[in-house]
Amino acid sequence: MLDKIQIVKPEDIEKRSMEIITSELNGRTWPDPEFAIVKRCIHTSADFDYADNLCFSENAAKLGMEAIKKGAHIVTDTRMAWSGINKKKLASFGGEAHCFMSDEDVAKEAKERGCTRAAICMERGAALGDNVIFAIGNAPTALIRLYELIQEGKINPALIIGAPVGFVNVVESKELIMETAVPYIVPKGRKGGSNIAATICNAMLYQL
Repeated sequence: MLDKIQIVKPEDIEKRSMEIITSELNGRTWPDPEFAIVKRCIHTSADFDYADNLCFSENAAKLGMEAIKKGAHIVTDTRMAWSGINKKKLASFGGEAHCFMSDEDVAKEAKERGCTRAAICMERGAALGDNVIFAIGNAPTALIRLYELIQEGKINPALIIGAPVGFVNVVESKELIMETAVPYIVPKGRKGGSNIAATICNAMLYQL
Protein backbone atom coordinates (compact mmCIF):
# COMPACT_ATOMS: atom_id res chain seq x y z
CA MET A 1 0.00 0.00 0.00
CA LEU A 2 2.91 2.37 0.64
CA ASP A 3 3.55 2.65 -3.08
CA LYS A 4 0.13 4.31 -3.43
CA ILE A 5 0.93 7.09 -0.93
CA GLN A 6 1.43 10.49 -2.52
CA ILE A 7 4.47 12.42 -1.36
CA VAL A 8 3.16 15.91 -0.64
CA LYS A 9 4.98 18.63 1.25
CA PRO A 10 3.11 19.76 4.39
CA GLU A 11 2.69 23.29 3.03
CA ASP A 12 1.13 21.87 -0.17
CA ILE A 13 -1.43 19.50 1.42
CA GLU A 14 -4.31 21.99 1.49
CA LYS A 15 -3.58 23.12 -2.07
CA ARG A 16 -3.55 19.50 -3.26
CA SER A 17 -6.78 18.78 -1.35
CA MET A 18 -8.52 21.69 -3.06
CA GLU A 19 -7.31 20.44 -6.45
CA ILE A 20 -8.80 17.00 -5.74
CA ILE A 21 -12.08 18.55 -4.57
CA THR A 22 -12.30 20.75 -7.67
CA SER A 23 -11.58 17.75 -9.89
CA GLU A 24 -14.19 15.55 -8.21
CA LEU A 25 -16.82 18.27 -8.59
CA ASN A 26 -16.59 17.41 -12.28
CA GLY A 27 -16.78 20.94 -13.60
CA ARG A 28 -19.41 22.20 -11.17
CA THR A 29 -18.63 25.75 -10.06
CA TRP A 30 -20.21 28.61 -8.17
CA PRO A 31 -19.38 32.32 -8.28
CA ASP A 32 -16.86 33.28 -5.63
CA PRO A 33 -16.96 33.62 -2.69
CA GLU A 34 -19.63 30.89 -2.64
CA PHE A 35 -17.31 28.45 -4.43
CA ALA A 36 -14.63 28.95 -1.78
CA ILE A 37 -17.17 28.23 0.95
CA VAL A 38 -18.47 25.08 -0.76
CA LYS A 39 -14.93 23.74 -1.24
CA ARG A 40 -13.90 24.50 2.34
CA CYS A 41 -16.98 22.76 3.73
CA ILE A 42 -16.13 19.70 1.65
CA HIS A 43 -12.47 19.97 2.71
CA THR A 44 -13.44 20.08 6.39
CA SER A 45 -15.91 17.18 6.22
CA ALA A 46 -14.82 15.10 3.20
CA ASP A 47 -18.53 15.18 2.38
CA PHE A 48 -19.51 16.17 -1.14
CA ASP A 49 -23.16 16.53 -0.07
CA TYR A 50 -22.27 20.14 0.77
CA ALA A 51 -22.10 20.80 -2.96
CA ASP A 52 -25.85 20.20 -3.03
CA ASN A 53 -27.16 21.21 0.38
CA LEU A 54 -25.49 24.60 0.95
CA CYS A 55 -28.03 27.37 0.42
CA PHE A 56 -27.05 31.02 0.06
CA SER A 57 -29.46 33.91 0.17
CA GLU A 58 -28.71 36.59 -2.42
CA ASN A 59 -25.18 37.99 -1.94
CA ALA A 60 -25.02 36.42 1.54
CA ALA A 61 -21.31 35.63 1.44
CA LYS A 62 -20.38 39.06 0.07
CA LEU A 63 -22.53 40.73 2.71
CA GLY A 64 -20.82 38.65 5.38
CA MET A 65 -17.42 39.68 4.09
CA GLU A 66 -18.46 43.34 4.05
CA ALA A 67 -19.58 42.99 7.67
CA ILE A 68 -16.23 41.45 8.60
CA LYS A 69 -14.37 44.32 6.92
CA LYS A 70 -16.38 46.69 9.10
CA GLY A 71 -15.34 44.91 12.29
CA ALA A 72 -18.19 42.46 12.77
CA HIS A 73 -18.77 40.46 15.91
CA ILE A 74 -19.18 36.71 15.34
CA VAL A 75 -21.38 34.95 17.89
CA THR A 76 -21.27 31.15 18.12
CA ASP A 77 -23.40 28.65 20.02
CA THR A 78 -20.48 26.38 20.97
CA ARG A 79 -16.95 26.77 22.25
CA MET A 80 -15.88 24.38 19.49
CA ALA A 81 -17.10 26.75 16.77
CA TRP A 82 -15.55 29.69 18.60
CA SER A 83 -12.23 27.81 18.85
CA GLY A 84 -12.24 27.02 15.13
CA ILE A 85 -12.61 30.61 13.95
CA ASN A 86 -9.40 32.38 12.96
CA LYS A 87 -9.66 35.08 15.61
CA LYS A 88 -6.31 36.68 14.69
CA LYS A 89 -7.51 37.24 11.13
CA LEU A 90 -10.88 38.49 12.41
CA ALA A 91 -9.17 40.90 14.80
CA SER A 92 -7.13 42.34 11.93
CA PHE A 93 -10.41 43.83 10.69
CA GLY A 94 -11.42 45.00 14.18
CA GLY A 95 -13.81 42.11 14.82
CA GLU A 96 -14.19 39.72 17.73
CA ALA A 97 -15.64 36.23 18.22
CA HIS A 98 -17.91 35.49 21.18
CA CYS A 99 -19.38 32.43 22.83
CA PHE A 100 -21.46 33.00 25.95
CA MET A 101 -22.36 29.35 26.56
CA SER A 102 -20.07 28.82 29.53
CA ASP A 103 -21.00 32.08 31.30
CA GLU A 104 -22.46 31.32 34.73
CA ASP A 105 -25.16 33.96 34.45
CA VAL A 106 -26.29 32.45 31.13
CA ALA A 107 -26.82 29.05 32.76
CA LYS A 108 -28.61 30.66 35.69
CA GLU A 109 -30.97 32.69 33.49
CA ALA A 110 -31.72 29.70 31.25
CA LYS A 111 -32.68 27.63 34.27
CA GLU A 112 -34.88 30.38 35.69
CA ARG A 113 -36.66 30.90 32.36
CA GLY A 114 -36.89 27.24 31.45
CA CYS A 115 -35.12 27.60 28.12
CA THR A 116 -31.78 26.59 26.63
CA ARG A 117 -28.50 28.39 27.20
CA ALA A 118 -28.21 28.70 23.43
CA ALA A 119 -31.37 30.83 23.31
CA ILE A 120 -29.99 33.15 25.99
CA CYS A 121 -26.70 33.39 24.11
CA MET A 122 -28.52 34.65 21.04
CA GLU A 123 -30.05 37.43 23.14
CA ARG A 124 -26.56 38.34 24.37
CA GLY A 125 -25.37 38.43 20.79
CA ALA A 126 -28.31 40.63 19.79
CA ALA A 127 -27.18 43.17 22.37
CA LEU A 128 -23.93 43.66 20.43
CA GLY A 129 -25.71 45.65 17.70
CA ASP A 130 -26.50 45.07 14.04
CA ASN A 131 -23.04 44.23 12.72
CA VAL A 132 -23.18 40.68 14.04
CA ILE A 133 -22.71 37.35 12.30
CA PHE A 134 -24.34 34.43 14.10
CA ALA A 135 -22.53 31.14 13.41
CA ILE A 136 -24.69 28.29 14.69
CA GLY A 137 -23.36 24.74 14.47
CA ASN A 138 -25.17 22.83 17.18
CA ALA A 139 -28.38 24.21 18.69
CA PRO A 140 -31.64 24.45 16.74
CA THR A 141 -33.00 26.46 19.69
CA ALA A 142 -30.45 29.17 18.83
CA LEU A 143 -31.92 29.49 15.34
CA ILE A 144 -35.47 29.43 16.68
CA ARG A 145 -34.67 32.24 19.12
CA LEU A 146 -32.98 34.24 16.36
CA TYR A 147 -36.10 33.84 14.22
CA GLU A 148 -38.25 35.10 17.10
CA LEU A 149 -35.98 38.10 17.68
CA ILE A 150 -36.08 38.94 13.97
CA GLN A 151 -39.87 38.71 13.91
CA GLU A 152 -40.04 40.95 16.98
CA GLY A 153 -37.85 43.53 15.24
CA LYS A 154 -35.19 43.27 17.93
CA ILE A 155 -32.29 42.24 15.71
CA ASN A 156 -31.12 42.71 12.15
CA PRO A 157 -28.03 40.49 11.83
CA ALA A 158 -25.46 41.00 9.11
CA LEU A 159 -25.56 37.24 8.43
CA ILE A 160 -26.82 34.01 9.95
CA ILE A 161 -24.84 30.83 9.38
CA GLY A 162 -27.44 28.22 10.28
CA ALA A 163 -25.64 24.88 10.45
CA PRO A 164 -26.90 22.91 13.45
CA VAL A 165 -26.48 19.15 13.09
CA GLY A 166 -28.81 16.43 14.32
CA PHE A 167 -32.36 15.19 14.30
CA VAL A 168 -34.67 17.16 16.61
CA ASN A 169 -35.91 20.46 15.11
CA VAL A 170 -32.76 20.79 13.01
CA VAL A 171 -34.40 20.84 9.58
CA GLU A 172 -37.33 22.94 10.81
CA SER A 173 -35.15 25.58 12.48
CA LYS A 174 -33.07 26.00 9.32
CA GLU A 175 -36.20 26.47 7.25
CA LEU A 176 -37.38 29.19 9.65
CA ILE A 177 -34.19 31.17 9.03
CA MET A 178 -34.56 30.76 5.27
CA GLU A 179 -38.01 32.34 5.52
CA THR A 180 -36.60 35.59 6.90
CA ALA A 181 -35.24 38.58 4.96
CA VAL A 182 -31.90 38.26 6.80
CA PRO A 183 -28.85 37.11 4.79
CA TYR A 184 -28.15 33.43 5.47
CA ILE A 185 -25.87 30.54 4.62
CA VAL A 186 -27.56 27.25 5.51
CA PRO A 187 -26.76 23.60 4.77
CA LYS A 188 -30.26 22.18 4.27
CA GLY A 189 -31.16 18.96 6.01
CA ARG A 190 -29.61 17.32 9.05
CA LYS A 191 -25.96 17.93 8.27
CA GLY A 192 -23.80 20.70 9.70
CA GLY A 193 -21.85 21.07 12.91
CA SER A 194 -19.62 23.46 14.80
CA ASN A 195 -16.74 22.68 12.45
CA ILE A 196 -18.87 23.63 9.45
CA ALA A 197 -20.04 26.88 11.08
CA ALA A 198 -16.41 27.84 11.81
CA THR A 199 -15.30 26.77 8.33
CA ILE A 200 -17.82 29.08 6.66
CA CYS A 201 -16.57 31.98 8.80
CA ASN A 202 -12.97 31.21 7.91
CA ALA A 203 -13.75 30.82 4.22
CA MET A 204 -15.04 34.39 4.18
CA LEU A 205 -12.06 35.62 6.21
CA TYR A 206 -9.57 33.98 3.85
CA GLN A 207 -11.30 35.49 0.80
CA LEU A 208 -10.54 38.99 2.11
